[in-house]
Amino acid sequence: MEAYLDNAATTRVAEEVRNIINQVMDVDYGNPSSRHQKGLTAGQYIKKAQEQIGKTLKVEPKEILFTSGGTESNNMALIGGALANQRRGKHIISTRIEHASVYNPLLYLQELGYEITFLNVNRQGMVDLEELRQAIRPDTILVSVMMVNNEIGAIEPVEEIGRLVKAVNPNILFHVDAIQAYGKLKIYPGRWNIDLLSVSGHKIHGPKGIGFLYIRDKVKVKPLLYGGGQQKDMRSGTENVPGIAGLGAAAKLMYTNHTEKQMQLQRVRQVFLDGIHQLDGITDNSGEAPHIASISFQGIQKGEVLLHALEARGVYCSSGSACSSNHPAISGTLSAIGLEEELLQATLRFSFSIDSTVEEAEYAVQVIREELDKYRQFIKR
Repeated sequence: MEAYLDNAATTRVAEEVRNIINQVMDVDYGNPSSRHQKGLTAGQYIKKAQEQIGKTLKVEPKEILFTSGGTESNNMALIGGALANQRRGKHIISTRIEHASVYNPLLYLQELGYEITFLNVNRQGMVDLEELRQAIRPDTILVSVMMVNNEIGAIEPVEEIGRLVKAVNPNILFHVDAIQAYGKLKIYPGRWNIDLLSVSGHKIHGPKGIGFLYIRDKVKVKPLLYGGGQQKDMRSGTENVPGIAGLGAAAKLMYTNHTEKQMQLQRVRQVFLDGIHQLDGITDNSGEAPHIASISFQGIQKGEVLLHALEARGVYCSSGSACSSNHPAISGTLSAIGLEEELLQATLRFSFSIDSTVEEAEYAVQVIREELDKYRQFIKR
């Protein structure tokens, strides 16, 4: 049996998404900038995807800008937003548990003379609203907080954060990295005072290499790419029409019967957690997100040893963010929540999707129990 529990890293492309991608690549393959019918047809796919995504967020289609994925969306929101608003100030607020695609652009802005305040989080990975309030200054131009942490699944109170930020200064931009939240949770940027929101396609059964950035109407953001002026001069370059069409289909899929999908996700994860809690020497770091479980294993010197033992038996998980595996280090998120030092490298992330089943969850728990027993018996020798 196989149990793919690394869906926070990437998901399997849904059948309806594959079908529309193939249609665009094989039949409707025109360049949307071309004036003939093939080009006009390609352009209609872009318009339809904007409408599909706009409905899921209850925003205007024109507020959806397509990008190459979550990393570009975050970079554009932060760097583009900061450069466009630097006359008002150069102070930015974020948290200590952000993804590398937020943290590293902030370090880049720091090199350009911006000052970054990183908020602490508690043991559950939650920011303190009062600390945020006190951090806001007259020269603060941007606040960036992820909605769902990619390692532990903590859900930040973005609605309350948006309300707080705008109450102090309505001109401050509020950016939300929703890459692990979109599709799993309902999000209302207009109601929640969100100015910029980042999403990635391959986390929601769409293709890799596509994402979008919601930019509230009238919000100023500097483009990062210049050229032919596509997407109203905000992102030059021929649009990835197959990816865009697939992303629109994936967005529609995730928010059709959304409540039922969310309940199924929660059910499968709970079966997994109920089984895990019966094991000895376990620390559960999981937040409230319905698709992520973070488990630390006492007595395991390196989580990757257990990871590969599970892999050998068809259980796939991760030792943290998939992106950070290119530069392995101690997890900033686990350090920020105050996890004991001996558990920092003994933690694995298990993540679920709408394809995940109770049988997979039960099988994963069984394999974890058996491999843990083997490992701990070996250590005792």
